[in-house]
Amino acid sequence: MALSLLDRAIYSYGDVDRLVGLHHGTARRWLDGYSRAGKFYEPILRESSTGTDSVTWGEMVEARLLAEFRNRDVTVQKLRPAIERLREQFGRYPLALARPFLEVEGRELVQVVQEQVGLDKSLQLVVVRNGQSILTAATQRFSGAVQYVNGAAGSIQPDIRTPDVVMDPTRTFGQPAVRNVRTEILASDYRAGSSRDELADLYDLTAGQVDEALRFELIIGSDRAA
Repeated sequence: MALSLLDRAIYSYGDVDRLVGLHHGTARRWLDGYSRAGKFYEPILRESSTGTDSVTWGEMVEARLLAEFRNRDVTVQKLRPAIERLREQFGRYPLALARPFLEVEGRELVQVVQEQVGLDKSLQLVVVRNGQSILTAATQRFSGAVQYVNGAAGSIQPDIRTPDVVMDPTRTFGQPAVRNVRTEILASDYRAGSSRDELADLYDLTAGQVDEALRFELIIGSDRAA
């Protein structure tokens, strides 16, 4: 059941860029590859280019993790060999599963893969400290934002600064929402003149939940403009 949920195609490339704070066109490059100077670069989060314009829930979750590394000095394209190996070990969506991050054996396997491909330290998902495999800061932020169901990502916080805002593929078509109210609807109503308290009363939310929804829409708006 969890794997079929990961296969649910409910997003566009533009959705991924907007919802995880990527520059326009980044999601397409990560998921469908790109050409530059006559050379084609294979996608990072798919085995090969598919030409499809739709993005699955599993791919969205994996893009959310890669977004944690997007401001590093080393290009995330260098993660591709590691992700390919992890796909062989864990299945189609290795970065959307609990096992590589929450289970000791899973983390140890990730560490082995990183060593085999010579993954740059700034892109590593797991490090060894005091003889134990632990998550790096970026991976810890990601895993802390995910709620796992039957071993796979069931919902995720698109931004850790707004923890009440959640994306769930079984609700609101996977769009960011507070409870079952889409953040973009709250923001639209607010811009139209509804007050925070009116929105809270209308949608049976707390004032704090409304504030988080509005803050999230401001965050993704500023990320898109950057």
